[in-house]
Amino acid sequence: QVQLLESGGGSVQAGGSLRLSCFASEYIDSMYSMAWFRQAPGKGREGVAAIYTYDDDNTHYADSMEGRFTISQDNAKTIYLQMNSLKPEDTAMYYCAAGPFRLYGAWRLRPDVAKYWGQGTQVTVSS
Repeated sequence: QVQLLESGGGSVQAGGSLRLSCFASEYIDSMYSMAWFRQAPGKGREGVAAIYTYDDDNTHYADSMEGRFTISQDNAKTIYLQMNSLKPEDTAMYYCAAGPFRLYGAWRLRPDVAKYWGQGTQVTVSS
C-alpha cells in the first residue's frame, strides 16, 4: 500500500510563493503518475498538475494552472509543486495523489481516477 506524505503548506501573502512536496513510501506502479489536487472550502476537488515520474518531460497542467505552477519530481518517489504569484483564490487544501492519470497518451486529471491519496497540506493566501 503506497503512502503519500505532503509537506510545505503554509500562509503567505498574495504574490508570494510556496513549494509543496510529496513523498511516496515506495515506487509507484510504472503505469501510474503522481499529481496534485486542491480543494477549497465548499468546493469540489480539482486537479492542478500531474507528472509521470519515470519521464520528467511528461507533465500535464489543468487549464489556468500552467505558468504560475510548476510540477517536478526527484528520484521517481518525490514530487514538488512550485507555486508562484499566489492569489487568495489559491487558498485550499492541496493533496498529492497517485493513479493512472495518463492512459494511452491522454491525461485524465480527475479525482475519481486516483488510487492513493495523501492527507493534504493547507495553503492559505491572504490579500
